[in-house]
Amino acid sequence: MFDKLEAVVRRFDTLTERLADPSLYDRPQELRETNTERTNIEPIVIKFKEYKKLVQDIEGNKDIIHNEKDEEMRDMAKEELGELEAKLPPLEQELKLLLLPKDPNDERNVLLEIRAGAGGDEASIFVADVWRMYRNYFGTKGWRSDVVSISEGDRGLKEIIVNVSGDKVYSKMKYESGVHRVQRVPDTEAQGRIHTSTITVAVMPEADEVGDVVIDMNEVRIDVYRSGGSGGQSVNTTDSAVRLTHAPTGIVIAMQDERSQLKNKEKAFKILKAKIYDLRIQEAHAIEASMRKGLVGTGDRSERIRTYNYPQGRISDHRINYTVYNLPAFMNGDIEEVIDALIAHNQAILLQGDEG
Repeated sequence: MFDKLEAVVRRFDTLTERLADPSLYDRPQELRETNTERTNIEPIVIKFKEYKKLVQDIEGNKDIIHNEKDEEMRDMAKEELGELEAKLPPLEQELKLLLLPKDPNDERNVLLEIRAGAGGDEASIFVADVWRMYRNYFGTKGWRSDVVSISEGDRGLKEIIVNVSGDKVYSKMKYESGVHRVQRVPDTEAQGRIHTSTITVAVMPEADEVGDVVIDMNEVRIDVYRSGGSGGQSVNTTDSAVRLTHAPTGIVIAMQDERSQLKNKEKAFKILKAKIYDLRIQEAHAIEASMRKGLVGTGDRSERIRTYNYPQGRISDHRINYTVYNLPAFMNGDIEEVIDALIAHNQAILLQGDEG
């Protein structure tokens, strides 16, 4: 571990020297990459300096204990030594975590898609509930959420797609992808029976405009048609709605929220790029997860990941057998505890692999 840490410090010093070169500012792309890399490894360097200072202080106190003739000074050194040595293991653990390989997508913004599954109106109502939950959570993180597309049902929402932007959005939200199951008595249930409904959540890192996904336009079928509202009436008298069909993946994106065909097409292509990029990530993650048993994150979208049981006030995350009994607060956006538990679980799995 310490060889890795010393190498990181050397790299940090090299990047710092490079940033001091005035000519670098004539090369914006290289400047941005250099600055980003330095920023990413700076926490490791700071923590390693803290660790080395602690080790130095421990050795200094040991030296006093062995060589100092003043008994009072030795007693003070012994007391301080115990406090310092207690700080060493957690600091070593922090360094190990900082050295773990980073998910290159963690810094990205995301497209969040919430869609009703089984359960009819109750599933649509739960989509609206979960969207409100996430929206409140985003507020606590200082993230911005912009609705890209929304499809309303008779009650609740059939589907909503949201662009979420802010600091390291994907690093937290990637654990939310999968099937969310709700167990509760619907408002429409006269007999008071508990119903089970499901919705699906997909969290897709936003693809860069250049580089991440290059779409061959010969592989995309573009259909335009008139926007339709509930009941079949025409919302727009022009062919502003757009449907994209990507032949290699079979992905179909329909967009009719805007009155402009151009804006609908831009939104549709943004979603298509994110979905294609997300497919690649899922494939890579499936390979990694098969090698590291117990790893969770951006896996199978059909996997049931969480149950919200209203009668018991319980939320259960099935991937890590984690249960909390604070459902009202959770549905109000207080979801950080479960997300942190998922992150800690993944870190533990990665640490085991690294140490093995």
